[in-house]
Amino acid sequence: MEPEIIFEDNHILVVYKPEGMAVETAKITEVDLMSYLKKYLGKEQPYLSMIHRLDQPVEGLLVFAKTPFAAKELSRQVQNNLMKKTYLAAVSIGEPDSYVINQKVKDKKNQKKTLEDYLFKDGRTNTSKVVSKETKGAKKAVLHYELAEANYQEGIAIAEIELVTGRHHQIRVQMSHAGMPLLGDVKYGNESSKEKSTLHQIKQTALCAYKLEFTHPKTGKTLSFSIEPKKKIFNQMV
Repeated sequence: MEPEIIFEDNHILVVYKPEGMAVETAKITEVDLMSYLKKYLGKEQPYLSMIHRLDQPVEGLLVFAKTPFAAKELSRQVQNNLMKKTYLAAVSIGEPDSYVINQKVKDKKNQKKTLEDYLFKDGRTNTSKVVSKETKGAKKAVLHYELAEANYQEGIAIAEIELVTGRHHQIRVQMSHAGMPLLGDVKYGNESSKEKSTLHQIKQTALCAYKLEFTHPKTGKTLSFSIEPKKKIFNQMV
């Protein structure tokens, strides 16, 4: 599956990245997203800046800058948490008491729960883990989530996740630590989630960056984009 150009003008590119494609890689044998986009733009558009990333197994929306000014402005939005990134994740769940199901919550203000942890990245293993605040090198990680759909008989759910910070493997690590590992995640999944992944034939991390909202760097207009996840598990649950 190839990337898809969702929106383009003289300043930015909004792109759908398919699962399994790296945003950028040093491997000569693999076509990464940056290489694909540079070829698409051609020599007439020599400048292209990556603003944020998605893990290789993850599908979803990314915005790229076509000018230095756009890159600076979009990076400022990322650094100040002004770019809203929303994800859908298929997760493994247990008993219903620990989770928030939107259909069963009467008070709309209490639908979402917040996960706030400190993460440490191990560069040698390319993994991150939840650690204490005092750990040297630990970085604060925050996200909001709610379970939009849940099947307790099968022990799976679809979680909508709003990412506040952008740490390494953040969603995968925090959700796993909270007892809701993502299906298809071989790095952070547990025995139960791996069994369910096999049952549903999910071989890549079931995570989709399905909604992206930010301010256009030149016009100041609020732009909002959304897509339907390609992975079957999302369509089966919704």
